[in-house]
Amino acid sequence: MGTGRQEKSTFPWRLSAGLLIVALLTSLYTWADSVKSKWYMFDPAALQKLVDDSLSRYPNSTAGVVHSIVTTLREQHGPALISEDPFPHVVQNSSEISPLSPYPSQWVFNNAGGAMGSMYIIHASITEYLIIFGTALGTEGHTGRHTADDYFFILEGEQWAYPAHSLALERYPKGSMHHLRRGNVKQYKMHRGCFALELAEGWIPPMLPFGLADTMFSTLDFPTFANTVWLTAQKMVGCLLAGKI
Repeated sequence: MGTGRQEKSTFPWRLSAGLLIVALLTSLYTWADSVKSKWYMFDPAALQKLVDDSLSRYPNSTAGVVHSIVTTLREQHGPALISEDPFPHVVQNSSEISPLSPYPSQWVFNNAGGAMGSMYIIHASITEYLIIFGTALGTEGHTGRHTADDYFFILEGEQWAYPAHSLALERYPKGSMHHLRRGNVKQYKMHRGCFALELAEGWIPPMLPFGLADTMFSTLDFPTFANTVWLTAQKMVGCLLAGKI
C-alpha cells in the first residue's frame, strides 16, 4: 500500500519533467529550423549558373560536365568540404572523354522509393548534401517526403514528375532545374541516360532512412549499404570537424 502511494505521488513530477523536456526540445528545434539557412554553403542560383557554364564547356560529355562542376566547387570551398574530382582524366576540347570514373569505390548504387540509380557524394553535412545521381538505363519511383528542399539540376537526359493532384506531367530537360519543396511528394521518372546534380538543403539525417531502407529490406545488398553509410558518415564528420554544420 505504501509503495503504491509513493509511486502515485511521484507521477505528477515525472509527467512535469517529461513535458518540460519535450517543450525544451521543441523550442530548440524551432530555433534551429529558423536559422538553419545560415549554415548553408550552396546557393541554387549559383549552382544553376555553374551547371550552365559546364554544359557550355562540355556539351557532349556528362563526365566533362561533372568534372567541371566538382573542380570548380573544390576551388571555391576547399578539399575539406568537397570530394575529389571523379573524372580527373577529362581534357577540355577532347573529342573523346571516357564515361568511366577511376574511383569505383566512391560510387554506390542507391535504391530508394522504388527507383534505382548510381550516386557520387560531392558534399554531405547536417544541413546539406550535394550528389551526382542518375541512371544509364532509366528508372522511376517515389520522391519521398523530406525534411529538406530538393533541387535536381539535369545534366543529361530528361526527368519527368507529377504530384498526385495533377493529370499532367512536369518535364525537366537537360539544363533545367526541378525544385521539390520540403514536405512535398511526387512520382518521378528519369529516362535512359539521365543524370542530375542533386542539392538538398534542410535537415539531412532524417532523410537517410528513406535512402537506405530499400537496400536494407529489399535488395539486401549489404556491401552497398555499408559503403553508403561509411561514405556519408565520413563526409558528415569531416564537415563537422571543418566547422560546417
